[in-house]
Amino acid sequence: MKHVARKRFGQHFLVDEAVVERIVAAVDPRPGEALIEVGPGLGALTRPLRERAGALTVIELDRDLAARWRRIGGVDVVEADVLTVDFAALADAAARPLRVLGNLPYNISTPILFHLLGVAARVSDQHFMLQREVVQRMAAAPGGKDYGRLSVMLQWRYAIEPLFEVPPAAFEPPPRVHSAVVRMRPLARPRLADGALLGEIVASAFSQRRKLLRHTLGRWLQARGAGVPFDLQRRAEEVPVAEYLALALALGAPAG
Repeated sequence: MKHVARKRFGQHFLVDEAVVERIVAAVDPRPGEALIEVGPGLGALTRPLRERAGALTVIELDRDLAARWRRIGGVDVVEADVLTVDFAALADAAARPLRVLGNLPYNISTPILFHLLGVAARVSDQHFMLQREVVQRMAAAPGGKDYGRLSVMLQWRYAIEPLFEVPPAAFEPPPRVHSAVVRMRPLARPRLADGALLGEIVASAFSQRRKLLRHTLGRWLQARGAGVPFDLQRRAEEVPVAEYLALALALGAPAG
């Protein structure tokens, strides 16, 4: 049965077999692993992953595609918006860390990445197809225009490894942007446990990225009555991830 891609779900189906082979080789699935694919679509990745791993859970919002996968069989289907999925519960059910992958809908890719950030400790790795510019932001170093909130928050918890780029012609229908595949491996011992506090700091710092931090983060610190030494005569993109973490650690330390 032919399925027409639906714009509201951001559907662009991968059809290039060479790209599929490169992604599957990068993931290197093995039997017994807890593989979770976000958005299986028509199964370009699903089928070879299932053949090599023997089992696979797919998360699919499109009810027609979810029903299609139930008819095909061989996979566990979670019919839901990925932003509502309890990945910790999936890890509990699997009794092992998750390996999460997929060709993410580009219109909600950043919210998905932040949703998964909360369960990084329950994940062994993630492999995603994303818009190329998003991958560039994820992996960006301080000092460049791509370095921002996404860079800091993800590099706090993951080692980010861009793998390769994918042209629009690899999809049907072709997106208007170039894509890239990225590998994300959670860091074994993150320096900071309080992600909410770090998120507040980074959101404040990058709220007006053209201004010096004394106009943004400085006011946020002042409102909290925080007297932590920090160089505010810089712009947010000049501050390394380690310094944001150090500030969050200092603010989260008990008084005295």
